Amino acid sequence: TCTSCSSGKKYDSYDEYPVRSGSMIEMVYNSAETSFMLWAPSAEDVRVMLFDEGENSAPIRMARLERDHEGTWRGKVAGDYLNKFYAFNVKVNDKWLGETPGINARAVGVNGKRGAIINPFATNPPGWEDDKRPELKSPADMIIYEMHHRDFSIHESSGIEHKGKYLALTEPRTSVPETIMSTGIDHLVELGVTHVHLLPSFDFASIDESTLQLNEYNWGYDPQNYNVPEGSYATDPFDPYSRIREFKQMVQALHRAGIRVILDVVYNHTYTVENSPFERTVPGYFYRHNPDGTFADGSACGNETASERAMMRKYMIESVLYWIEEYHIDGFRFDLMGIHDIKTMNAIRLAVDQIDPSICIYGEGWAA
Repeated sequence: TCTSCSSGKKYDSYDEYPVRSGSMIEMVYNSAETSFMLWAPSAEDVRVMLFDEGENSAPIRMARLERDHEGTWRGKVAGDYLNKFYAFNVKVNDKWLGETPGINARAVGVNGKRGAIINPFATNPPGWEDDKRPELKSPADMIIYEMHHRDFSIHESSGIEHKGKYLALTEPRTSVPETIMSTGIDHLVELGVTHVHLLPSFDFASIDESTLQLNEYNWGYDPQNYNVPEGSYATDPFDPYSRIREFKQMVQALHRAGIRVILDVVYNHTYTVENSPFERTVPGYFYRHNPDGTFADGSACGNETASERAMMRKYMIESVLYWIEEYHIDGFRFDLMGIHDIKTMNAIRLAVDQIDPSICIYGEGWAA
């Protein structure tokens, strides 16, 4: 692969792409200005557009980012844009790739098409700073309950108000109507489980969050934005704060009940290639390819990510740490973990150990 940039620099292989040091964060807000930064080393031009709405609205402002060092483009937009939305557009080989929230959006609008400019502290429920990880003396004590958000509470006899939502796990003393059979979080406590393994809860692509018809269903193994919760499990997917705050309320309630939270993560493939934030930011880089240039498909999902590349490895490590630090996650189950290279998985384990060695990591060992 040979990719040119407007400065005349050519990369003969993806291994030559510069590695961005420091955090891969892409948006920093304050009331005077919002700063944007995007790692796009193969880009010829990068623009950021600001919007009033999370989808289907024209931009209210557009700004060009400037090429900086380490393949990163940077720019600032003056003014207070709190609670507005944004999207990048990257130009590569004279082609604009289309709107993307970037690869590292931490808040999004409905259906995850645009990033959201929010006050992150406003997403913390009362008492969040005092939330503690339940004690675990030994991995041998772990009893794991695998759970799908919708399945767990959607039935009409669940006795739960927020059926199919994150908040379902915050409701105490629920039961099957006219019985003493506990449901919800009380049921988990009665079972004696120590960990709830949540099926994919990051923003995934296959459910239209704007309609939320009851017959729309997916397990969630179709990643779109890795670092923000899925909107269909929130009470208001149009409100960027809703999914974040309610996910934290769920974790907080489980911790208070003595139950740790494991997140099912799917870094091995994306829902699509062409329209994915990865491909619309740095085409080709984040995916493995066959010798003929086609996409490798060890995942059997049409693509597989290239964890051995420096910036994909860095991305995975930062993402895992973000879920621990921002959402107080206690463990990770890696979908198709065997697709990732061992060096990357060891680097993740080492980074997690520096926070808390009791945070568990396990996954599927497909040889692919």
